[in-house]
Amino acid sequence: MFKNKVIRYSTIAMFIAILAYFVIENMGGTSSSDDAIAANPAAYKTKILEERAAKDEQFKSGDDSPIKDKEAFHGLHYFEPSLAFRIKANISPYMQDDKEVIVKYTDGTTEKYEKYGYANFSVEGQSQKLLLLKNEGTISVLFRDATSGKQTYGGGRYLDYPADQIKNNTIVLDFNKAYNPYCAYQESYACPVPPAENTLTVAIHAGEVTEEATHEE
Repeated sequence: MFKNKVIRYSTIAMFIAILAYFVIENMGGTSSSDDAIAANPAAYKTKILEERAAKDEQFKSGDDSPIKDKEAFHGLHYFEPSLAFRIKANISPYMQDDKEVIVKYTDGTTEKYEKYGYANFSVEGQSQKLLLLKNEGTISVLFRDATSGKQTYGGGRYLDYPADQIKNNTIVLDFNKAYNPYCAYQESYACPVPPAENTLTVAIHAGEVTEEATHEE
C-alpha cells in the first residue's frame, strides 16, 4: 500500500499549491486580498483554472501520479469556480488536553494527528463547523458534504493550509480547491478518512467532482 497523506501530490504540485496560497492569501493580508479578488473575480477564476491545468499536467506526466492509464487521461473534473465557496471562517482553537487524535486510513492503518481547532462558517445562510487537523506543519481539512458519493468522491475531499499562515484565528476555506485523495484513482493508495463530525449538512458545489458525475451532467 502506498501511503497518501494529505498534500502528498509531488514536489511540483506542492510548489504550485504553496505559491498559489501565498499569492492569493498574502497580498497585504487576508482582507486586502479578499477585496482584490472581489474586485476582479475573472482574474481569480483564471488563476484557479491555471492551477487545475498544472495539476492535470502533473497527473499526466508525473512519476508519482496515481493515474494508471496516462494515455487515456484527459484531465480531472471540477465544478465551475465560484467565489460563493471561498469562505472566511473563524477558528475556535482546541483547548482540551486530548489534542492527539488517531486518524484512520482506508487500508486499516492509522496515524496520529493533532486537533488544531474548529473552523466556524456559514454556507448559504446555514452554520457549519469543521475540525481542523494538524500534521507535520500542515492544517488538514478532511470533509464530506451532501455531494459525497453522488457528484463527488464518496470517501471525502481535502483542503490543505500551511499552519504558520493562519493569522488571528481565521482561515479562508477555498472549496474551489477541494481535491480528491489518491485512493480515488487507485486503490493501492491509503488515504486518511475524514472524521465523522466533518460531514457538512450542505452541498459544496465547488472543487473536484467524479468523472461519473461529469458524464451525468
